[in-house]
Amino acid sequence: MQLLWLIPALPLAGFVLLALGGRGASERTIATIGVGSVGVSALVAVLVAIDFIAAPAGAVFRPSSATWIDVAGFAPAFGLYLDALSLVMVLVVTIVGFLIHLYSAELMSGDEGYRRFFACMNLFVAAMCVLVLGDNLLFLYLGWEGVGLCSYLLIGYWYRDPANGLAARKAFVVTRAGDAAFTIGLLLLFTQLGTLDIPTLMQRVSTQWPPGSALATAAALLLLGGAVGKSAQIPLQTWLPDAMAGPTPVSALIHAATMVTAGVYLIARTHVLYAAAPAVQAAVGALGAATLLIAGFSALAQNDIKRVLAYSTMSQIGYMFVALGVGAWSAAIFHFMTHAFFKALLFLSAGVVIMSLHEEHDITKMGGLRTRLPVAFWSFVIGAASLAALPLITAGFYSKDLILSRAWSAPHGSPALWAAGWVGALLTGAYIFRVVFIAFFGAVRSEPGARAGFRMTLPLVVLSALALIGGFVELPPFLGGMHAFSTFLAPVLPVPTTAWSTAVEITIEMLAMAASLAGIYVAYVLFMKDRPWPARLARSPVSAALRAFWRGGFGFDALYDRLFVRPYVEAARVNRGDFVDAVYDALAALTSALYRTLSRTQDGLMRHYAGAITGGAVLIVALALFLW
Repeated sequence: MQLLWLIPALPLAGFVLLALGGRGASERTIATIGVGSVGVSALVAVLVAIDFIAAPAGAVFRPSSATWIDVAGFAPAFGLYLDALSLVMVLVVTIVGFLIHLYSAELMSGDEGYRRFFACMNLFVAAMCVLVLGDNLLFLYLGWEGVGLCSYLLIGYWYRDPANGLAARKAFVVTRAGDAAFTIGLLLLFTQLGTLDIPTLMQRVSTQWPPGSALATAAALLLLGGAVGKSAQIPLQTWLPDAMAGPTPVSALIHAATMVTAGVYLIARTHVLYAAAPAVQAAVGALGAATLLIAGFSALAQNDIKRVLAYSTMSQIGYMFVALGVGAWSAAIFHFMTHAFFKALLFLSAGVVIMSLHEEHDITKMGGLRTRLPVAFWSFVIGAASLAALPLITAGFYSKDLILSRAWSAPHGSPALWAAGWVGALLTGAYIFRVVFIAFFGAVRSEPGARAGFRMTLPLVVLSALALIGGFVELPPFLGGMHAFSTFLAPVLPVPTTAWSTAVEITIEMLAMAASLAGIYVAYVLFMKDRPWPARLARSPVSAALRAFWRGGFGFDALYDRLFVRPYVEAARVNRGDFVDAVYDALAALTSALYRTLSRTQDGLMRHYAGAITGGAVLIVALALFLW
C-alpha cells in the first residue's frame, strides 16, 4: 500500500521535470513525460484498487505519513487516506485524466506553449489526487487551492487574448469567495473540535454536536460556500461558462470531469457534518435543483458548442447536489463517475469538430458533419445520449434515474425536488440533441479540414465504451436491482432507506424514461424537422427576449456587475490617489522637511558647532536641575 504515494507523486514529478528541466525538449519528450506520468499514475491506481478490493469489506488504507505542522496541539500531516469513496474518485481522476492527456498530445501539437500546457495539466492532476486522498482537511485544502491555481493558469493559457485573461481572473476571484468561506469553516472546526483529521473530526461531530446545533449549522454552511464556488452552483456559478476560454482538453479535464466535482466530494466526505445540520443539507438540495433548471434553460439558448457543455456541467452537478441534499450520497458519486465519462467524451468530440473547422465554435455555422467527421459524430451522439439519459443503453440513464428515484423516495426527498429533476431531464435531452441536429445534420456549411489521428481517436473510443457500459454497476429494481456500486460505497456512505410500492416505483421509472425521450423528441421537432411554425415561434418578441435572458445566464452576470464590479471600480476611481498611501506620503514629506531644516545647521563653521554644543550642554544641565 506504500504505492499509494506514487499516485499524486508521479504527476507532480512530471510537473517538476517539465517546469524546471524541460526547456529545449522536443514535443515527443514533453508528451512522453506529460502523458506518461499520468498514465503510470493511473496504472498504480488500478493496482491499488486490486489490493483494496481483495481486502475485507470496509477496509481503510492509511500509509505512514510525515507531520506537516506541529504548533500548540495543531499537528496536521502529509497523510493519505484510501477508502471506497477516495478510490472511486482517484480512479476517475487518473484514468480520465490520462485519456485527456493522450488526446492533448496531438491536439496541442505545434502550440508554442506545449511544455507549459503539460506542466500545468500534470500539476492539476497531482493537486486533484491530493484533494481526494488527503486524510485531513488542511491537506485536502492544499489540493483544493492547487486545482484552483491550475484552473487559473489553464483558463488563461492563451494569455495574449485579453478576454482569456479576464475569464481566468473571473474564475479565480469568484471561486476565492467560496474558498474564503471554506477557510473560515476549517478554523471553526479546529477551534471547536480540536482536529482536522477527517475520520476523527467526523466522529467528534457525531458525538459532540447534536443535530441542528448552531455550530454544526455554521460549519456546514461555511464548507458549503467552498463547495458551491468550486462546483459552480448558485450563487457562485458565473465563472464556469467563461472558463471555456481555455483549450478544449482543459474544459474536459478541469471543468467537466474533475475539478468542478470537488464540491460534491467535499460534501460527501463530510456527510456526517451535513447529517448534523439538516437545514443546510436541505439547502444543498434546493441549490442543486435551482441550478440544474437555470443551467438547463441557459444551455438551450447557447450557440457556442462549448458553452452549451459548460451549462450542461452546471446542470449535472446540480443533480449531484440534489442527491446529496436528500441523503443519497452514493447516488451523487455514481453520477459523478458516469458524468466524467460522458462529459469528457462530449468535450473531446467537440474539440475534434472545432479543430476540423478551423476553431469554429458556433453550431449555427456547422452542419452536415455526420458524414464528414464520422468518429466525432458517433462519439458525440453516444455522449449526448448518455447525458440525456437515453433509457437502458447508456450509463447516464442509470445514475440519473437513481437520483430521481431517491429524490422522490428518500427520507429527505420531496415531490418538488423530483419535479425539478424531471423537468431538468427533459431540458437536457432538448438542449444536447439541439446541438446534435444542428451541427451534424442538414446542409454542410463549412468543410472540415484536419482530421483526428490515433492519439485523439483512442480516447474517444474508450470514453464511448465507458459512457455506454459504465452504469451497469447499479441497476434499478425493475432490471434486477443490482447494487454493486452502492454496496461498495456502503461502509463509507450510508444508503437511504426507501419504502414504496412496486406500482409507485414503476411509475417513477417510466416518467424518468419519458422525460429523456420527450426532450430528444422536442429537439427533433424544433431543429430537425422542416416545419414553419418553429421558425415563426423563434422570431416572436417573447421568444427573442427569453433567449436573450437565458443566453445571459438569467442575468446573474449583469446583477453582479451592478452590485459588486461597478461599485468597486467607482470606488477605485474616486480613491485613485489611495488615501492609505497619502498617510505614508505625508510621513515621507515630514521626514524630508526635517532633513532640509536640519541640513541647514551643517554649514561647516566650527564656531557654530561649538556654540550649539555649548548651548545644548547648558540646556541639559538646566533641565536636570529644574527637574531635580
